[in-house]
Amino acid sequence: MAFKLTINRKQETVDVPGDTPLLWVVRDVLNLKGTKYGCGIGMCGACTVHQNGVPIRSCLTPVSAVTGPITTIEGLSANGTHPVQIAWQDVDVPQCGYCQAGQIMSAAALLVKTPKPTDAQIDTAMTGNLCRCGTYLRIREAIHKAAAMAPAKPPVAAVPGAGPAKPAAAAKTALR
Repeated sequence: MAFKLTINRKQETVDVPGDTPLLWVVRDVLNLKGTKYGCGIGMCGACTVHQNGVPIRSCLTPVSAVTGPITTIEGLSANGTHPVQIAWQDVDVPQCGYCQAGQIMSAAALLVKTPKPTDAQIDTAMTGNLCRCGTYLRIREAIHKAAAMAPAKPPVAAVPGAGPAKPAAAAKTALR
């Protein structure tokens, strides 16, 4: 059966059975090899991708259940300049590296939801991602570093009749 998917902001049509795990569609049909097979039961996190910005386990997600845009590690940034990717390199997180794509995808989703996470928030968000090499302390350090690298977003205030929303400081000036 043909399925229309948006993968890394690109429209794709794949002809696979509906129960095919998204992981195999991404790796074997679309030839995006960054997402890894780890356990096949959703317990290790190596296969983590984003659906609508939310981390999901692609080994458990049948292609027929995909309901929104998918982002894989290849789509996180075009040239490896996402703050999490940079922090991962700066901190030298990987040892064997096998789990790292899933770790990075979970970390990136955490920082969208919680831009300045505490250690406890990081631990909670990353609980489903296993690292057999035990790089958890470096993972946490890299997430804090990525959070510090991300630009602060000014609060946005809508000004009636003034067009698109403006930063709060500009909105106050416009109202004077």
